Amino acid sequence: MKTIVQRVRRAAVWAEGTCTGEIGAGFFVLLGVHASDTEAEAKLLARKVANLRVLSDENDKMNLSLLDTGAGALVVSNFTLCADTRKGNRPSFAQAKEPHGANALYLRFCEELKLLGVKDVQTGSFGAAMEIDLVADGPITISLDTDLWRKP
Repeated sequence: MKTIVQRVRRAAVWAEGTCTGEIGAGFFVLLGVHASDTEAEAKLLARKVANLRVLSDENDKMNLSLLDTGAGALVVSNFTLCADTRKGNRPSFAQAKEPHGANALYLRFCEELKLLGVKDVQTGSFGAAMEIDLVADGPITISLDTDLWRKP
C-alpha cells in the first residue's frame, strides 16, 4: 500500500456535484492499493498515518499527530499511485488491486484510522471522478509505502 499524506488547513472532495468529504486542519490522504496488499498492510499503514508527527505543536515544531490533536483525515482512493513508469511514457496500472478488493482495503484503512482514535475520518467516492479542493499547510507532503518498511 502506498500513500501520499499532505498536511492541510482544510480539504474537501466532490463527486458528481456532491461533497462526499470535508475536513478542517489535518491530513489529506491519497491511498493506492497494490494487487498484493492485504488487511495487514491496511492496518500497518493506518497506524503509521494516525501517529505521523508532522502537525505543529505550541512552538511551531512538527511534533504532533492526528491522535494528539484531534485533527481530521480526508482519505481518497487513488489507483494511479500504483503506476509503473519504468518503461515508455504511458504508465501501467497492472500492479493496482482490482476494484472490488481495492475498495475493501480502502474502507478497511479508513475504519482502522477510526479504531485507532482518529476522530474525523472523511472519504471520497471510490472509483468516481473527483474534484479536490485543499489548502496545503507548509507545504508538508509525506510519501509512505508499506513495501519499503514493512516488517517481514
